[in-house]
Amino acid sequence: MTDRSTTVRSSNSPAIQSSTAPVLLIEDEPSIMALVSATLERNGYEVVCIESGAEALRLLENGQFLGVVSDMRTPGGVDGAQVHTWITAHRPDLVNKIIIITGDYANEETVTTLRRIGALYLEKPFRVQDLIAAVEKTMGKAR
Repeated sequence: MTDRSTTVRSSNSPAIQSSTAPVLLIEDEPSIMALVSATLERNGYEVVCIESGAEALRLLENGQFLGVVSDMRTPGGVDGAQVHTWITAHRPDLVNKIIIITGDYANEETVTTLRRIGALYLEKPFRVQDLIAAVEKTMGKAR
């Protein structure tokens, strides 16, 4: 396992040691990916960004991640619910560290799926404060 220690500095605070794994962000909309990754990074999290659930499964097979933030609908045939199902079967260490983001909450199928999987979710558009609160609740505060 690789040590991912980095030193994070802010003009108003002393150096903080961080040795956490990155958050895996699965999002195919460039503007949402940029917003979410920038928000997480500004709050001390490392982020790995990918565009599809299929890519996510390849990374999750061997990669170490603090948690996963996934869009519900992604290209490539693997959606956020399927990523959650795969994690439940293969990565139980991450099963409670998944946040689903969706702009499709008006769709009854999406609502039913979100209730079935029981993952924390955020409805697009969401406030950055709500994103950080959800990440801290599921993955812990950045170190």
